[in-house]
Amino acid sequence: MPDRQEPIPDIRLELVSQPRYLCCVRELMLAVAERYGFGEPDRSKVALAVDEALANIICHGYRRRPDGRIWLSVWPLDPPAAGSADPRGIRVVLEDHADQVEPEQIRGRDLDEIRPGGLGVHIIREIMDRVEYSRRPGAGMRLVMEKQAPPTPRRAAADRGLSP
Repeated sequence: MPDRQEPIPDIRLELVSQPRYLCCVRELMLAVAERYGFGEPDRSKVALAVDEALANIICHGYRRRPDGRIWLSVWPLDPPAAGSADPRGIRVVLEDHADQVEPEQIRGRDLDEIRPGGLGVHIIREIMDRVEYSRRPGAGMRLVMEKQAPPTPRRAAADRGLSP
């Protein structure tokens, strides 16, 4: 089960470690990122980062075992007060009960090695502004990803104290 140390997320999804559900999560993340102020191509990048992270959990953490549990939690970054400007970004946390590794050992393959695959960690770190891996107490891993949304005219006006 997810850690309960932070506020209840706006969205919490529990899924099994089966690749067939990745497309559903991609669609969800596209829609949520749009609601949180991301336009194209940024919302597609957020969805790609989450997709790559889930694929890594399924392939490496659970070693393709189809019955592992994964928890996805989503919050707006710096949520706005009611009636004010859009959120300033997105915070996504993925938790699992998969194999644990030392966070400093999580890295992509050497980019000079030309072959398919192995770029998920590079992609995640390139897209997201904050990427933090940690071991969960007892079992599994936790990945925190955050990305700031680019300023929108409405949010920029609100930040300057002007009405949108």
